[in-house]
Amino acid sequence: MLVAGLLWLGAALTLVAARWVDPPTTAVHVERRVQAWMERKPYHERYTFIPLSQISPDFQHAVIAAEDARFYQHHGFDWGAIQKDAREDMEGERMRGGSTLTQQLIKNLFFGTGRSFLRKGAEATLVPVAEIVLGKRRILELYLNVVEWGPGIYGADAASRSYYRTPARKIGREQGARLAAILPAPLKRRPERMNQYSAVILGRMGQMGW
Repeated sequence: MLVAGLLWLGAALTLVAARWVDPPTTAVHVERRVQAWMERKPYHERYTFIPLSQISPDFQHAVIAAEDARFYQHHGFDWGAIQKDAREDMEGERMRGGSTLTQQLIKNLFFGTGRSFLRKGAEATLVPVAEIVLGKRRILELYLNVVEWGPGIYGADAASRSYYRTPARKIGREQGARLAAILPAPLKRRPERMNQYSAVILGRMGQMGW
């Protein structure tokens, strides 16, 4: 219990620091490096942290519409979305998980891609900390910069340059929707194949006034 408490405190203090300090790496980044080393596969990481102002509004809106439509309304957990996605999962229609951007950020920073009840419990206690100390704008900025967008591709700018050879500030609605569409499975999906889901995301953006 003491070790777990110290680890939680360390994570909470890291979140406080993340209000001002851009994370040099994350648990997912480390996990992918270790996987590549164990499998003896080449690994090239592309990760450049940029201010939110350098990510186009269309790109930001596409990710919010795709991953967490109530991002600005909830306080870290969106219970309605969790129930909806659970039903879609049972019916085989699931396109994304039920986690909010805040939950996904916590998972990316500290827990990697693994799943366990212990991890979920720790994540749940850190989400309120992130909401309080970081605020919505910084949470969105951190998420867009650290999230995995493909093999070795982390963050909006790396994704924009890798898939469209353009900086994140120049991504438009169509490109933003296609990039957002691959987030649920970034190692398997590619923007050019996301015709159906990107159309859904564009529809959500329109409904949200974007």
